[in-house]
Amino acid sequence: MTERFITSTLNKKDPARETSLRPPKFADFPGQDRVKEQLELFVHAAKAREEALDHILLCGPPGLGKTTLAYIIANERGTNLKSSSGPAIEKPGDLAGLLTALEPGDVLFIDEIHRLNSTVEEYLYSAMEDFFIDIMIEQGAGARSVRLTVPHFTLIGATTRQGMISAPLRSRFGLNIRLDYYDAESLSRILKRSAGILDIDIDDDGARQIAGRCRGTPRIANNLLRRARDYAQVRADSVITGKVAEEALEMLQIDHDGLDEMDIRILETIIASFGGGPVGLKNIAVSIGEEEDSIEDVYEPFLIQKGYLVRTPKGRVATPKAWDKVGMKPLRGSDRQPELF
Repeated sequence: MTERFITSTLNKKDPARETSLRPPKFADFPGQDRVKEQLELFVHAAKAREEALDHILLCGPPGLGKTTLAYIIANERGTNLKSSSGPAIEKPGDLAGLLTALEPGDVLFIDEIHRLNSTVEEYLYSAMEDFFIDIMIEQGAGARSVRLTVPHFTLIGATTRQGMISAPLRSRFGLNIRLDYYDAESLSRILKRSAGILDIDIDDDGARQIAGRCRGTPRIANNLLRRARDYAQVRADSVITGKVAEEALEMLQIDHDGLDEMDIRILETIIASFGGGPVGLKNIAVSIGEEEDSIEDVYEPFLIQKGYLVRTPKGRVATPKAWDKVGMKPLRGSDRQPELF
């Protein structure tokens, strides 16, 4: 029998479209007001002193704008940005190539920085603090160290798992910034701006419908905007009204609370198969045919934030709100089966 894997694509990146929708400056970046105020002040102060900005660590769930903020910082500072990711920097030579190609004041952006291997990370310490790296040449008795000086640069690291970053690396960042989920008003502004760039007709009600179901995440909001555009083009007058947006989202199986098919499957599995929990993450992953990391990084944060799920030392537990969501009554005894309303 062929296994069936169901994976949500709502939070996937489309690099070309992400770039086209990326605001170039702080003034065009809706939401995250506290974060913007801090970063704008530090960037302008560093620019006035003609110094490189302190190293910055951006934390938060995927799709909230960490990469966008890195580009805005470089743009507002008036410097170049070179981008890479933790898994792509496999050996010290890769890091040396990135660092030596920088100009003074440039920004090096490393996405998923928590996935750097330990050897590369240790080379990064001296580069961040003293702006040099020592590279070993050859091996054995003839091995020798060559010191490479790197220009004063700003490292911006982005991570969805701050707890996986080692304490020595985390302590070397001068600024530790955490991004929160967006409110509906900020998301509506993002949707209106994206619609203008993509030449999509959308009214205020349509923007509010999408903003209320996109899990507080701009990337998901923009993805849903494109799907609503497709629906409006085929089944409406190419205008995303509130009614059209609602119909499009219902077709995508995204309910009024922003839960999609996989969210409901996770809750139903915990409740129907494991009596509401506690149940381990591995058991959930096997039951629904999804990766553990995807459940933990993509789905669980939203379910926990909205009060459907609780993490305990023994495993995941569905809350009464989750039982109500899937249309079942909480168990009143260990020998009873779940009961439909």
